[in-house]
Amino acid sequence: MKIHRLTVDGRDYFLPDPIDELRAQILKAIQAGGGYVNIPPLRGGPGIDILFSPGMPVTWSQIDVGGEPGEGANGEADEAYEDPYEAL
Repeated sequence: MKIHRLTVDGRDYFLPDPIDELRAQILKAIQAGGGYVNIPPLRGGPGIDILFSPGMPVTWSQIDVGGEPGEGANGEADEAYEDPYEAL
């Protein structure tokens, strides 16, 4: 199972798959000059609304919690990536 870590302005939020729609909502808010996006919780509940704005540091990484070979010491996948939309 993969969990995604979204880091916004130094704070971490953990999200289950799929994240494509959420990434699109964040990008849309940033391109509009700013806007609130609801970040869903990992297990249930209302989530949290975050105001995204241009220039705000946003980083995505993937964590594989399945315990498969090739996994890093902290459960992170070998290939973490940074969001290409971070600079927007």
